[in-house]
Order: sequence, then structure tokens, then C-alpha cells
Amino acid sequence: MISVLKNPVFSRLFSAQVIALLGTGLLTVALGLLAFDLAGEKAGAVLGTAYAIKMIAYVGLAPVASAIAEKLPRKAVLVGADLVRASVALFLPFIDSVWQIYVLIFVLQAASATFTPAFQAVIPDVLKDEKDYTIALSLSRLAYDLENLLSPALAALFLLFVSYSWLFGGTVFGFVVSGILVLFVTLPPRQSKAKDRPFVERLTRGVRIYLATPRLRGLLALNLTAAAASAFVLVNTVVIVLAGYQASQSELAYALAAFGGGSMVSALVLPRLLETLSDRPVMMSSAFLLAGLTLGGGVFVLLNGLPPWWLFLASWAVAGASYSAVLTPSGRLLRNSAHAEDRPAIFSAQFALSHGAWLITYPIAGWAGEVFGMAVAMLVLGTIALGGAVTALLVWPANEPAELEHEHPDLPPDHPLFKKYPATGPRNRHTHVFVIDDEHRVWPTNG
Repeated sequence: MISVLKNPVFSRLFSAQVIALLGTGLLTVALGLLAFDLAGEKAGAVLGTAYAIKMIAYVGLAPVASAIAEKLPRKAVLVGADLVRASVALFLPFIDSVWQIYVLIFVLQAASATFTPAFQAVIPDVLKDEKDYTIALSLSRLAYDLENLLSPALAALFLLFVSYSWLFGGTVFGFVVSGILVLFVTLPPRQSKAKDRPFVERLTRGVRIYLATPRLRGLLALNLTAAAASAFVLVNTVVIVLAGYQASQSELAYALAAFGGGSMVSALVLPRLLETLSDRPVMMSSAFLLAGLTLGGGVFVLLNGLPPWWLFLASWAVAGASYSAVLTPSGRLLRNSAHAEDRPAIFSAQFALSHGAWLITYPIAGWAGEVFGMAVAMLVLGTIALGGAVTALLVWPANEPAELEHEHPDLPPDHPLFKKYPATGPRNRHTHVFVIDDEHRVWPTNG
């Protein structure tokens, strides 16, 4: 796994990602404590609304940012987004009312909606080998797990000496260092020059490719499963630990670290596992486990109250492992489902559509938890998670070959496509690796 870090461009980008996410992890802990400070036991509802605003920024702005950024230098986009995020984070320690949380979170996450898809689309151009890219995806998943594991541990250490307001300083530091690292790395040029398309087409192209590809429609349903389970963890852990268990801020960090630790272990195991198993069975089985764990937790709490502390931490760890196994392989599906010129658009579509699932589940986690209690919130979200897993099972065909036979009755026999992939018969029938593009707008199995 460490071999890909010998690539100097990837190692610099990966370092930037890790440092930025460590800062974001400190922000997560500090924001939870700030919400509890301002709203008490209603903190779950405040966080649910804040995270919903975050998702609105992601869903609404990611495609727009991607369409605009397609015409801009990659480095300028990444560094500029980091500087905006650092600037916003400077104001967070001075918040004294809930509405200010909402405004600053929207601006900060608007910058993240620009940064993350652009960053993800660069990696396939840096690491072209499938095995290296798979390892990079696991390392990227580990970086996100550091946000949930190492950041809470650092937060717990800092909170022994300073108030939580100082944690926001770590967020500023993370974004600034990330921007500096990206500034001094040589990014590869785009693999192929994108066609000069109208803005509206650039805006919608990624979503059109995504929704026309069966495996990606399955991925969208799995995103809903992952979002339903993780939304409960991220929104309600602070309330469960501080109000339910009457524990300290340090125990809150341990609970978040349990979720991140399980996810990290899963990410370490996945590269070897995906050498022998395809993406679909790994992701499907993990999705059903995640849904079952959420539903089972809701039933347990409804009948018995909160579980013992050790069982609570163990369930959070298993949930983290399942969550990681659902999401980590998604980058491989995306890379194999579009041409190089369309990768930024399709990564942006994944970013927007997947966060649309969180836009649904975050408010449910917050408001259902406050109004009906944690058990009902878990049952509702577990049902949503199970629905996503079942839908993915139905819309993502098993054992679908990469090369598909199809026809082009609307294209002339001398079309450039047939020079690369010779066709036969009056309807120009041929077989090749199939992705949605200008010449292939409908999946063969769909008509």
C-alpha cells in the first residue's frame, strides 16, 4: 500500500488531503460542542440543520463549480478553495448564535464543493494503473478515517488544556497547509482536452452519464444506505454521549474515534480483498450489514435503553467498517464508467448526488432524534438504509461484462468510431468497453 506514496505528485496531494481532513475533524468535534453549548439537548437538531445546509451547498453548487472549473487551471481551483475555507474558519470561534453557524457552514462547504470533486478527478490522471488507483482509493478512505479517528483523539488531548474554541484554529491551520502543499506540486495536465460545450451541457453532463449507467444507479442507492446510517452517528453521537451516558467531552471523542477506527481497518483490508472479489458483492454485503446494524440498534434501544458503553463503542466500530466498505470502491466504478475528459463531471455528479442522500438523512437524524427519540430515529434511518440496499441489488446487474454488444443504426459507416471499433451489418453492430458518451447515450440493456 505504501508503494503508491513513492509517486511524488500523489504523495504531496495525499499529504494535503490528510492535513486538511485533520483540521476538518477538529471542526466536527468543536462544532458539536459549540452546538451543545448554544442549544443544550437540542444540539442534535442544530447539527442536523447545519449538516443539511452543508449538503445543500454540496448538491447545489458542486455541478456548477465543476462546469466553471473545467475552464480554469486545476491548481488555482484547489488552492483558491483551500484559502476560502481557511478564511471562513477564522470566524467560527466568535459565533454566539445558532444562525451564524448556518451561514458560515454554507460558505465553508461551498468551497469544499469546489475542492473535493476537482481533487478526486486529478488522482486517476496521476495514478493510471488500476491496482495503484485501488490502493490510492483506500489511502484516501484512510485519510477520511483520520478525520474520524485521529482528529477526535487530538481534540480530546487539546481539550485537557484549552477550550473547544481553540480547535477551530486547527481547522484554519489544516486548510492553509493543504493549500501550500498543492501550490508547490506539479499537477498533470488533463488527459484529453474537453470539447468546447455550452455551459448548460457541461453543467448536466456528469449527472446524465451517471444516471444512464446501471452500476452507478446502484451506487447512488448504496450512497443512500451509507448516508442513512452515518447521519445518525454524526448527528446524534454528541447527544447520546453527553446527555444519554452523561459522559465527558473526551468520551465523545472516543465514540467518534470508534467509528473512524472501524472504517480505517476496513480500508486497510479492502485492497487485498478487491484483488479476489469484485466491487459489487463487497459493497452489497456491507450495505445490508450496515442497514441491519442500524435497525437492530433501534430495536435494542427501544426495548432496553442504551447499551453498555463497550457495546456502544463496538457497534460504532462495526458501523464504521461497513460504511467504509460501501464507499471505498466507488472511485473505481466512477473511473471505469467515463472517458478521461468526462471524469471531472462524473466525480462532481457523484459528489452532488451522494450528498443529496445526506441532505435527506441529516435532518431526519436530527429532528426525529429530538422529537421521537433515538430509537425511532434509528429505526427510520435503518429502514431507509435497507431500502437503499435492496434498490441497489435490483438496479445494478450482477456479473455485467465490461464489453457490451450494441448497434449504431443512426451513424454513417464511415464514422470515426468504427475505425477504432469495426462494425458489421447494416445496423453497425460491434462490441467494446461501453461507457456513456456522445455516441452512446443509452445503455444497451435499456433499449
